[in-house]
Amino acid sequence: METTQLLAELKPVVDRLYERHLSSAREWFPHELVPRDRVADGDPRDPWSEDLAPMPEGIRSALLVNLLTEDNLPHYFETIDGMFGSGGTWGEWTRRWTAEEGRHSIVIRDYLTVTKSVDPIELERGRMRQVSLGVVPRPPTPAHGLAYVAIQELATRVAHGNTGRFMDDAVGSKVMARVAGDEQLHHVFYRDMVSAMLELDPSQAVTAIADAVLDFEMPGVGIEGFGTHAKRIAAVGIYDFAVHAESILAPLLEDTWKLADVTGLDADAEVARDKTLAHLERVRKAGRRTADRRAAKASAA
Repeated sequence: METTQLLAELKPVVDRLYERHLSSAREWFPHELVPRDRVADGDPRDPWSEDLAPMPEGIRSALLVNLLTEDNLPHYFETIDGMFGSGGTWGEWTRRWTAEEGRHSIVIRDYLTVTKSVDPIELERGRMRQVSLGVVPRPPTPAHGLAYVAIQELATRVAHGNTGRFMDDAVGSKVMARVAGDEQLHHVFYRDMVSAMLELDPSQAVTAIADAVLDFEMPGVGIEGFGTHAKRIAAVGIYDFAVHAESILAPLLEDTWKLADVTGLDADAEVARDKTLAHLERVRKAGRRTADRRAAKASAA
């Protein structure tokens, strides 16, 4: 199915899912979640120190990466708007999604600034670099785009949610939970779009899912020092191979999209499906090894 035809065939689904989203979305205000009473006295130009907000380095890295990822919103909008177009319900969804995503960087940044949880100079330099470079995944077709964002939105929701659960600060946990709630609604929109695509054109959908899974990168890969931050985040269990396998890939590939049961595939899509399911098992094994090492390290401590 050609791209134009696919988007046209998905139009009724977009209309329905957008209406569902509007009825499910909850209005909220970033300023109500930020603990303004914790603004410390002193010159904001004073040097920042980790002692101002002690926490494991993995949690601090997660907060930094989560925020800088959200900061790249202009480039995400550009990519999605280019894939689906700015007219009709597609355009309405993209603009609404952008407006909702914009709150995420506002509330996380205000929280981090007030609580001095992250070096504000490092944060601003990171934002300038991230947005100036504009490094974001750019799927080659709308089918690939739908598959990628369905996975990415779930991964982002899990990353935000786990960061909040690992924090000792109840206010910070509430901030991250609120952001994760938005991401969940965004995820189910794209997840169900992919489900509809599987019915319309199973071969194209499976191939797109396979490419998204096998080449998956989080949208924060352009952040300076991302590899180091990712290792710290994985070390505390916020996002590692086990999380990626059991909280992202398995729920989508096995439970929702039921990739193993899809029928009517051409030869290339059959191969792509086999590679995808084999990849899931490899990530699962890597996750179990990581969990075993973490448990052994904790027992020895």
